[in-house]
Amino acid sequence: MSHVSLEAALEELYARTSRGMVLGLDSMRACCMRFDSPERAFPAVHIAGTNGKGSTAAMVERIAREAGLKTGLYTSPHLHRFAERIRVNGEPLDDETLAALLNDVLGREPGLTFFEAATLTAFLAFREARVDLAVLEVGLGGRLDATNVIPPPRAAAITRIAFDHQDKLGDTLPAIAREKAAIAKPGVDLVLGPMDAEVERAIADVAAQAGATISRAADRTAGVAIERIGLSGEHQRDNARIAWAIGQQLGFGRAALERGIANVTWAGRLERVETEGGPVLLDAAHNPDGAEALARQLGSMQRAGTLAPSRTALIFGALADKAWPGMIDRVAPFADLRIYVRPKGRAATDPARIAARCPGLQADSFEEALALARAQVGRDLVIVTGSIFLVGEARGKLLGILGDPAVAL
Repeated sequence: MSHVSLEAALEELYARTSRGMVLGLDSMRACCMRFDSPERAFPAVHIAGTNGKGSTAAMVERIAREAGLKTGLYTSPHLHRFAERIRVNGEPLDDETLAALLNDVLGREPGLTFFEAATLTAFLAFREARVDLAVLEVGLGGRLDATNVIPPPRAAAITRIAFDHQDKLGDTLPAIAREKAAIAKPGVDLVLGPMDAEVERAIADVAAQAGATISRAADRTAGVAIERIGLSGEHQRDNARIAWAIGQQLGFGRAALERGIANVTWAGRLERVETEGGPVLLDAAHNPDGAEALARQLGSMQRAGTLAPSRTALIFGALADKAWPGMIDRVAPFADLRIYVRPKGRAATDPARIAARCPGLQADSFEEALALARAQVGRDLVIVTGSIFLVGEARGKLLGILGDPAVAL
């Protein structure tokens, strides 16, 4: 076993969250050089976007695994345990390996932020595991995200552009698009999900300046019928087309493409959990665009007769820096009973503010909120959404999964 426990390593890592989100590549590049450039040890796929990038990354990783490759997958944040962020062949990194790598990074690089240290640890893990392909999800933006120190990847994508993190990325969609498009590198084709013409032009400009090209996933997969998708929601069809286009670009056959998309799992995204008390629908719709996708799915359920607002409860909580009014406005009509709580992770929106906008009850914890919901709707549907950290907490409680502290980075 490692001489430093994982608990101790994580405690030291989590202490760095006080530094917040620091965008920039200089310190990350310098640290990578001191570790003999682990970011260059494996071929990569790089995926950016406001929403859908985690689901798309999971699909691409599963496709590669179905094709017989040894894979790495780096995503953020985690639902339950930090190790979920760094996966080899679909499995979170084991405690011994994670503790040893984290201890090495933290001991040698005291200046790295939480996310930089996590990213460097992922690079080291993938080099040590000798993965055939690493799929990397951008943490925030793209241009200055720690993952952007990688050399030109085998493939790259931008899933969707929507409003989120405007304080760091810009307050217009083209401005946000330019930040995300800066993952473009010479000779790489950026596969794009659905986006309007102005946003696409902004991405094309940045790509051209970098010596990259763009292509639309819809065009690349025209005529392809994707029959089975392992993730629920109509919006996952767009993500599946991006993943299919990337898989084709990587040279994978149709069988691996079909199996990967059909067999993919990604917790907390329109995930239905059956409990003794009744069903719970978990969805990490953490911004208005995500809430819109959830609302479309709930609308489909209502039209199909599988959801009735009079028999549905909504448990909702959002972080203070999120555009929560646009989120609650979209999902509130689908539940007559609404209960508001504070997510963990960083500063949360006061439930009283949400209740003032859209009437509902307030609870001090998820457990209290769930008890209130079941008292009113019995064994009918309870929806939990608004923050990935609330979803992670709820999922852990429902499934008996012990988790590390929530970190909104």
